[in-house]
Amino acid sequence: MKRREFIKTAGWIAAGNAVARNLLLGAQAPSGTPQPGRKPNIVFVLADDLGIGNVSCYGADSFKTPNIDRLARGGMRFTHGYTPPLCGPSRAVIMTGRYAFRTGATNQDSTGLMKPSVETFMPKILKPAGYVTASVGKWGQLPLGPAEFGFDEYLKFTGSGVYWNTQDKGKNYTVNGRVLSLRDREYLPDVMHKFLVDFMTRNREKPFYAYYSLSHVHAEILPTPDSAKDSKDLYSDNISYMDKLVGKLVADLERLKLRDNTMIVFVGDNGTGGAYADESRIGGRRLSGEKGSMLEGGALVPLIVNWPGKTPTGKVSADMIDSSDFFLTLAEVAGAKLPEKTILDGRSFAPQLHGQKGQPRDWIFIQLAGMWYARETGWKLNQAGELFDMSHAPFEEPKVAADTKDPVAIAARKRLQAALDKLNPAGGILDDGDGTGRHANRETNRKKKKKNNQSP
Repeated sequence: MKRREFIKTAGWIAAGNAVARNLLLGAQAPSGTPQPGRKPNIVFVLADDLGIGNVSCYGADSFKTPNIDRLARGGMRFTHGYTPPLCGPSRAVIMTGRYAFRTGATNQDSTGLMKPSVETFMPKILKPAGYVTASVGKWGQLPLGPAEFGFDEYLKFTGSGVYWNTQDKGKNYTVNGRVLSLRDREYLPDVMHKFLVDFMTRNREKPFYAYYSLSHVHAEILPTPDSAKDSKDLYSDNISYMDKLVGKLVADLERLKLRDNTMIVFVGDNGTGGAYADESRIGGRRLSGEKGSMLEGGALVPLIVNWPGKTPTGKVSADMIDSSDFFLTLAEVAGAKLPEKTILDGRSFAPQLHGQKGQPRDWIFIQLAGMWYARETGWKLNQAGELFDMSHAPFEEPKVAADTKDPVAIAARKRLQAALDKLNPAGGILDDGDGTGRHANRETNRKKKKKNNQSP
């Protein structure tokens, strides 16, 4: 079905019982009842192009992230957290709790076509629950601006990987509708952090939700304020500075006496960028795939939740989580009501954050463009009917022969095919891009840049 036709006929969503549909599709509705006492603050930290091979508590060989590791030791670290493998489609699922074939956000361009009259973003459900909200940093391929989708305050910049005003997209940034100039020697990630701290300070008597979308570590990789003049490893410098900002966030929450009532979620928006995937090894081994790939390294991301007094300390969980789950999880934590007459694909893992067993997923779903797969702990089945053995993931994922006689593999294929049949991605909004999920003009711009670089 084409995008326009799908939206025109979206009235079918209103028919029937929305909650029943959500449960049928695996969504778990929050109770809507807040916990006794003040509601928790929520700071959702979204790192850009950060895979598990970039974080030391996940076993990264070449990078040290002591502040992120400290969050993991004091909270929960998830080993099976997944997002769509490019930033636009990933952020769309995080913000809506809905898979791309429902929203049309299948590629970097179509993500920008979502409308607030059709899709409900996170702040729209948190505000009626008493939350004041802010978006800080990259808005990326998301449409319009944070205010149009319900944020009370925002700081945003254009594009990705913006750090200094020496970059074309680093000349300006926007704060609550005002376009401001980034000054010489002013580091945009520091400006973002100051905005966040000011927001938290002014609203410390209220529950707040901050969507903190970092510049780090998306290319263009440039020196940080802490980089040595002769640094030979700017990528490590950028990971270290990102980790430093996480430490500053925790310190500022402690200074404001907000730390004990603040849940920090730290997650990557997709796997490591391709140019840095070779050096982002674990135990000397390269991950299978990277950003933009439908292999494991494209979608597997670091996911840590730290909520003092609530999350089990030092817990490592193998529960399957995909990025549609954040919407329902944060709603349950906040005591917020879900949007009515809307199919949600997530499943709340809030019980796990309280140390309970919860209702873990049997499988997760990942889509980019016209490619998709369902994945359970040991197996993955894609849209072409190809089955992969994931017992040695994230380093290897061999394809299983179509005529295999292995009863375990045959049973896995049957289970995952049933999951895909229930979702029916092919019956939703079909991708209208070039099949890669990337911007339509990406190759044109690459050739233009190469030509300019070769010019005398």
